Amino acid sequence: MNTSYNWIKDLVPGLNATAQEYMDAMTLSGTKGEGFEQLDKNLEKIVVGEVLSMEKHPDSDHLWICQVNIGSETIQIVTGAQNLKVGDRVPTVLDGGKVAGGHDGSENPENGIKIKAGKLRGVPSNGMMCGIEELGSSREVFPDAPEDGIYVFPVERNVQPGDDAVKLLGLDDVIHEYEVTSNRVDCYSVLGIAREAAATFNLKFEAPVVPVTGENASEKSSDYIKVSIEDKDLCSRYVGRVVKDVKIAESPEWMKKRLRASGIRPINNIVDITNYVMLEYGQPMHAFDLSTIAKNEIIVRRAKDGETFVTLDGQERKLDSEVIMICDGEKEIAIGGIMGGENSMITESANTVLFEAATFNGPNIRKSSKRIGLRTDASGIFEKGLDANNALDAMNRACALVEELGCGTVLNGAVDVHGELPQPVQIKFEPERINDFLGTDIAVSDMLDYFKRLEIEYDEATGMLTCPTFRQDLKSFADISEEVARFYGYDKIPTTLPDSGATAGKLSFKMRVEAVARDVAEFAGFSQAMCYSFESPKVFDMLRLDENAPERQTIRVANPLGEDFSVMRTLTLNGMMNSLALNYNRRNKNVKLYELGSIYLPKSLPLTELPDEREQLTLGFYGEGDFFTLKGVVEEFFEKAGLKLRPSYEPTGNRPYLHPGRQAEVIYDGQKVGYMGQVHPLVCQSYDMPLDAAVYVAVIDMPSIIEKATFDHHFNGIAKFPAVTRDISMVVPKEVLVGQIEAVLGQRGGKILEGFNLFDIYEGEQVKAGFKSIAYSLSFRNKERTLSDDDVNAAMKKILNGLEGLGIELRS
Repeated sequence: MNTSYNWIKDLVPGLNATAQEYMDAMTLSGTKGEGFEQLDKNLEKIVVGEVLSMEKHPDSDHLWICQVNIGSETIQIVTGAQNLKVGDRVPTVLDGGKVAGGHDGSENPENGIKIKAGKLRGVPSNGMMCGIEELGSSREVFPDAPEDGIYVFPVERNVQPGDDAVKLLGLDDVIHEYEVTSNRVDCYSVLGIAREAAATFNLKFEAPVVPVTGENASEKSSDYIKVSIEDKDLCSRYVGRVVKDVKIAESPEWMKKRLRASGIRPINNIVDITNYVMLEYGQPMHAFDLSTIAKNEIIVRRAKDGETFVTLDGQERKLDSEVIMICDGEKEIAIGGIMGGENSMITESANTVLFEAATFNGPNIRKSSKRIGLRTDASGIFEKGLDANNALDAMNRACALVEELGCGTVLNGAVDVHGELPQPVQIKFEPERINDFLGTDIAVSDMLDYFKRLEIEYDEATGMLTCPTFRQDLKSFADISEEVARFYGYDKIPTTLPDSGATAGKLSFKMRVEAVARDVAEFAGFSQAMCYSFESPKVFDMLRLDENAPERQTIRVANPLGEDFSVMRTLTLNGMMNSLALNYNRRNKNVKLYELGSIYLPKSLPLTELPDEREQLTLGFYGEGDFFTLKGVVEEFFEKAGLKLRPSYEPTGNRPYLHPGRQAEVIYDGQKVGYMGQVHPLVCQSYDMPLDAAVYVAVIDMPSIIEKATFDHHFNGIAKFPAVTRDISMVVPKEVLVGQIEAVLGQRGGKILEGFNLFDIYEGEQVKAGFKSIAYSLSFRNKERTLSDDDVNAAMKKILNGLEGLGIELRS
C-alpha cells in the first residue's frame, strides 16, 4: 500500500513530522512502513519558464536558442527539443539547480544532476528546460507529456512564469510504502492510513465531507436500473446509482496529482472518480455505459462452465461456474471484482452512466483471479474481504465528486441490494485484565483515549466497547489489548515473566512408541527412509494386485504434479521397494531400511469425510538375513513397546506381492496388526531387481500397537526358590505350526510354567516322512515354595495330553 504524504496531511491537519519521523512512528504503532520516496529529493531551482522567442543555432541544424521569461528575469537557454513553440510555458531548471535524471530516464544518480551555465557550440546557455523524465517521473502518470521533448504545461492551467514548477506538477510530495497485514483491510485505503496516523500522533482525523446528492432530482436511479443477486454467497451487496448528462473531460489538477502520486494514470473524470474512490475508501468501483446494458437490468450470477468473456484489456478469458459475473438482461458485462468488459466500457460518447460499488466473497475472488490468469488492483483489494457497509459510503462519495466536478446529474437514491449487513462487534472492557495481560500499569483514562482515537465507542453503563465494522480484525479481548499496547508503545512495555507456572515438556504417548520403533530398528542396523505419500496408480500393477483389490480404492490429488504423484498411497510397500531397488542397482550390499509413514484409506468414495490416516512401520532389507531375522526385529519392538503377549503368525499366502510360501500375518491378542515375508520375485523384477533377489519386508500398523502398548513396568524381586527345567523332544506333523505348540504350552503349563524356549528343529531321514522333530526346554518355578517332582510331572502330563490333540508324539 502506497500513499501520498500530502494527502495524509490534508486529512490530518497539524501533522508536520518529517518523512522519516512519520515512518518510524507509524511502524511503532503497528502500521509498518517499508520505506519512502521523496519525489523532489533531487529537484532544485526549477520554475515555470515562458518561451518568448526561438532562433536557429548558427552552428547546428537541431539546436534552438530560446529567450525564456522566468518571472524575475529573462534568460537564454539553448535546447535540442523540437516540440517547443513561442508562448509555451515549461519547467525550467536554473543555473546551479538539479534534476533527477537524464532526458531518456536512463541516468538517475543518487544525488541528481547539477545544471550549470555554459556554452553549447559557442552560444551561452543559462539553464535547461525539462522533460518529464528529467523531473523523476514518467509518461505512465503524465500521459500528456511528449515521448521525446520538453513537458509543456496545458494552457488551461494558466501557470505563470516564476511559479514553482515542482509544486505545480505535484512532485513536492513523499510516497510512503506500508506492509499491511491481510487482517487490516481498512488500511488498504488512504482514509484507513490517515485514521492510523491521526491516532498515532494524537491529532484530529478530518474525513472528507460528503454532501447528500441527487435529492432534488426528479428521477430516481431505480427508474433506470433493476438489480438482482442470484448467488448471495459470492456477492453480499451490490449498490448501483445512475448519473445522467455525463460530460467526459479531464479531471481537475488536484485529483490528477493524487492519482499520479499513487501510481495511477489519469484518464478522464468518470474513470478517475472510480479510481480515486478506490484509493480513498479502499472500495473498488466500476462505471458502465448505461446504453450498453440490455433491458436496463443487472444480474449478479455465476458464470457457466466453458463460457468466454472479453475484458477491458481486449483479452478473451475462459470462465467456469465458480467465477461471479455481472450481467445485463442478455449478456455478461464484467467479471465481478476483477475487471469490466469491453462491451460496456465508458467512451467519450457516453451520456448516462451506471456506477457500481459491490462486495464479493474474498477467497472466491482470489481463486477466480488465479484460474483465469488476471490479477488487478481491484481483485487485490476484494480478495482481502471488504466491509459491506463501506460500499454505500463509497458510492455517496463518488456521486458527490460527480457533482463537485460538474460532470453529470446524479439521480435520486441508489439501488441497494444486500443480505444481512455486518453489525458492530461488542467487547467487554476489562482494564485490569488488560494490564495483567500486557504486564503494564496503564491508566483507564489513557486506554479510553486510545479507543476514542480509533473510533471505538465505550458505553460506561454496560462496560462494553463497540468496534466499527471497518475494523474487521477486532473480535476479542486479545485484539483490544493489542490496540492498547500499540498506542501505549511497545517500547514502553517492561520485560516481565509470565504469571503461569512452567510445565515440563514431554513426548506424547504416541511419539514415545514411535521413538521405541526407531530405536529398535536402528539398533538392528536399519537406516531411516522417507518416501512420498503421493504415488502413481500404476503401482498397483507392479505389486500384482487384482483389479478389485481394496488397495486400489484411492484418494485422487486435486492438482497433482503429474500422473506419477496423482493418488494418496494405500500401501507403503512401493516407496520401500523403490528405495531398496535404487540401492541394489547402485551395488550397495546388505541394505536395511525402515520408514514411519502414513497410508490414506478412504472411508467412502467420493470423499465426504477425512480419510483414515494410519501410520505404518515398514521394515525392508536384502542381503544378510532371512525371514527369521525380520521376525526377531518385530518381536523386539513388541517387547520394548510393552506388549505382554508373544505375537503369533498365520502363513495365509493371500498377499500377491509376497512369496506365497514365505509370508505371514502378524497376530497379537487375536488381532491382525501387520504382515511380513519375502517379496514376490515378479514384484522384484518390476522394480528392476533380479528374480533371485531375496528381499524381505514387514509392515506393522502403528495405531493397533499404540492402543496395546504400555510403559508401566512392575518390579519383580529375585526368585527365592529354584527353577526346575524339563526338555521335551517331539515328532510333529509338518502342517502343525510352532505357534500352535506354544499356545498349548502356555495354556496347559499353568501358573508354575515360567517360560519355554525352542532349541531344535530337525527334518531328515531319521524322522518319518511328513513329520519334523522339535525340541523345547521348559522352565517351572513356584514363587512361594520349592517345586516337587509331582508338581512338575502333573504339569507335564497336561501339556502332553494337549499336544496329543495336535497329532504330536514324544520322540523316543
